[in-house]
Amino acid sequence: MSSDNLVKSLDRALQIFEVLGSRRGGYGVTEISKEIGLNKTSVYRMLSTFVRHGYVEQDAETEKYKLGYKVLELSSALLESIDLRTEAKPFLKELGNVTNEVIHLVVYDRGEVVYIEKLEGNETLRMHSKVGTRAPMHCTGVGKVIMAYLPSAEVAKIIDRQPMEAYTVHTIVDKNELLENLQEIKRKGFAYDLEENELGISCIAAPIFEHTGKVVAAVSISGPTMRMTTERLAELQEHIMDIANKISGRLGYRP
Repeated sequence: MSSDNLVKSLDRALQIFEVLGSRRGGYGVTEISKEIGLNKTSVYRMLSTFVRHGYVEQDAETEKYKLGYKVLELSSALLESIDLRTEAKPFLKELGNVTNEVIHLVVYDRGEVVYIEKLEGNETLRMHSKVGTRAPMHCTGVGKVIMAYLPSAEVAKIIDRQPMEAYTVHTIVDKNELLENLQEIKRKGFAYDLEENELGISCIAAPIFEHTGKVVAAVSISGPTMRMTTERLAELQEHIMDIANKISGRLGYRP
């Protein structure tokens, strides 16, 4: 068999995979043949090979074919091997190049956020954040946007674990006010930190989800309040949400 035919056969095989993954009830040989424009004999041979290796299963009653558990094993192995920081890095750089501001990537851990990446940007900005340090949830954009998508019971534990400390005069320290803020954040899909953690610093943050739909991290854009005006923050909404969605997609998340 020539190299062209080998590539063509692989292409047909992948088309069969895509067809089988599009319907829960499965497909018959004739249906697949029509879908990809390949004769039934060739389709049957490919399906038989997939069945032998566990990638496709045939229903004993309907005789229709569907994806097998071997495909799930491969998917699970891929998802387990994904490293958030590595997958996010090119998107963080893209966001930094577009905004020229400080970019943060944080993960959620035991009621706090942990900074795992920070890109300084082209503008000089002094911030307390450093890679490896922890920060509270209630007064940071990244913390609030993660809390907005956590189960309500877990949010209650975070709030009740210790008093909400006022880091600045703008920090939300009232439980009901924070809960209302979290509802608004979830409705909009992003969060603001308007000098709630550091005076003179404002930011906008968006959530990052993994393949199960669980929120696991957040990305933010930070800058001096004099530059992060209402108009500027509005301009950054599309950028931050687009990057957060791209990173979530790399983690296997599908809305």
